[in-house]
Amino acid sequence: MASREAKHGVAASRRAVLVGGFASAFAMRAAHAEAWPSRPVRIMVPFAAGSPLDLPARAIADQLTEAVGRPVIVENRGGAGGAVGTQAVVAANDPHFMMLTTGAVAIHPALVRNPIFDPFQDLKPITLVLDSSLVLVLVVRQESPFSDLAALLSFAKTNPGRVSYGTSGVGATTHLASALFAHRAGIELLHVPFRGSSPATAALLAGDIDMMITSTNEGMQHISGGRVRALGVTSTAPLPMLPGVPPVVSLVPGYEASIWYAMLGPRAMPDAVVDRLITGMAPLRRGSQLQERLAAIGATLRLDGPGPLAERLRQEVPQWRELGQASGLVLD
Repeated sequence: MASREAKHGVAASRRAVLVGGFASAFAMRAAHAEAWPSRPVRIMVPFAAGSPLDLPARAIADQLTEAVGRPVIVENRGGAGGAVGTQAVVAANDPHFMMLTTGAVAIHPALVRNPIFDPFQDLKPITLVLDSSLVLVLVVRQESPFSDLAALLSFAKTNPGRVSYGTSGVGATTHLASALFAHRAGIELLHVPFRGSSPATAALLAGDIDMMITSTNEGMQHISGGRVRALGVTSTAPLPMLPGVPPVVSLVPGYEASIWYAMLGPRAMPDAVVDRLITGMAPLRRGSQLQERLAAIGATLRLDGPGPLAERLRQEVPQWRELGQASGLVLD
């Protein structure tokens, strides 16, 4: 009997220790939330001012300023495809200093010759901010043999390097989306890089290149005018704004590419701070002007927490690494 009572006593003590430990962890998390922010918060945009990231960055900064009761400042610092600004956030390791960046955060460790940060080791996911599909378009010419995506793939398979595609530069999202398309489809395409999307689009309209993958916003301007034909979208589902245009994955298994923006903090950012940021941004998902402006260009406002962003990184880093190994594509 005494032995049984002793065992019950030990079990009760263990339960008390566990309950106490959970209570202590909860209290510590709550304390972090109450202490933050103790000074102004900075959001790094690791690209030059005037990039498409500025719109969501400033809308988020305004919303968070109201929500957390401290100024939230947007800071632009371009260089090395976003790596310079990202490294500044990593080096500061300060929960008052976070970043709003593009999918380049998944590309850098996979394709850059000497990566200067690792998103898994150096950064903490906060949330995806937006998702936007891309659209594969080609110039409409009477002599064009490409009536649809199947015709393009068939021609490219029997004529390696004969189909040219334009991009806004080596290492740009459109370049990598196009290279991934060729890799997944098992075809060889000729890459023609330009200094930005506008000259690439001009070359497409002039017939100097055969096709390009571009943003829905830019593509729709010319699709609606009848100057280019949409062959496919890079999302796994059709886009309502392009009825009848199939997802590329319907003919190219395993293919998906998108433009996405995300917020990340330094690795040491407390979970409680992440929670406060998500709560603070939540009103933007309820019929905000930002949500409306993004929907008009085919983008979806996310702000759905760290889980989906962490999963996106787990999927995309290996994907870009595979592309680099298969194609020899390395970015300096």
